[in-house]
Amino acid sequence: MTGATTRCGMVAIVGRPNVGKSTLLNALVGQKISITSRKAQTTRHRIVGVRSRGATQFVFVDTPGFQTRYAQALNRNLNRAVRSSLGDVDLVLLVVEAGRFGADDSRVLALLPLGVPVILVANKLDTVRRRADLLPWLQGLPQHHAFIEYVPMSAERPADVERLLDIIEPHLPAQPWSHEADALTDRDERFLATELVREKLFRLTGDELPYTSTVVLDRFEEWQPPPTRKRPSQSAAPRRSVHIAATIVVERAAHKGIVIGQGGERLKRIGSEARHELERLLDARVHLALWVQVRSGWADDERHLRSYGME
Repeated sequence: MTGATTRCGMVAIVGRPNVGKSTLLNALVGQKISITSRKAQTTRHRIVGVRSRGATQFVFVDTPGFQTRYAQALNRNLNRAVRSSLGDVDLVLLVVEAGRFGADDSRVLALLPLGVPVILVANKLDTVRRRADLLPWLQGLPQHHAFIEYVPMSAERPADVERLLDIIEPHLPAQPWSHEADALTDRDERFLATELVREKLFRLTGDELPYTSTVVLDRFEEWQPPPTRKRPSQSAAPRRSVHIAATIVVERAAHKGIVIGQGGERLKRIGSEARHELERLLDARVHLALWVQVRSGWADDERHLRSYGME
């Protein structure tokens, strides 16, 4: 869509680690494009998600949680990703946990560029036990920043997500859309494949495995079956096949054992869960092979970070 009646703008989603930014992005876009887990620092890349609704196109930018506790090269790169994502946005969603605004939230707030309007999103409202305590907390928020809106919500509730879109819409500039109407994300299938494997890795290892583990794509090959003539009674043509090979990189030999598990069961489960979700996402038959490699100190090595696409 084009013309003066259309709206389009970039909206950055920022916040400290583990406040639900990626879950919110997926909900706003309407489909999973960013991985989630209970482990902090799950998101490591700038991910763009697009939602076209009516005459408005929302371009959301999900960012890594700003790192304040570790000085590794990985964390410095994540913080650079946050800062670079804020350079040309029209609006910022500062995501915090409902009922909590601490020092780490203030540090993220200090990163925001001057002059860009900020909406405070108080996420995880469903976890607040005493709603009566929320009003005085909300009344104290203006002391931190002149937020243009305050939105208590849960990213798990579709009605809350639609309400947030309604609140964002009038703050976006009137201009032509920057993406096609059916656009979903700026990331390709290769990126999504490694991210889904990393999500299952984190979810199935929990606190046993440090977050300084990653997944590197070794191979991504697609085979499309040739068109065939079929009788009307025959089933639809077979789906394409995608062959994926990836390496899980850990920092210590003990971590390798954690990932593989007894008799290789945990690694098999990581692969199985990732493969099933990839088949739904890619609409393809997926063949997935995983290996585990020990590479000590990779998270503090700029050369390794560049080779893994984390610049």
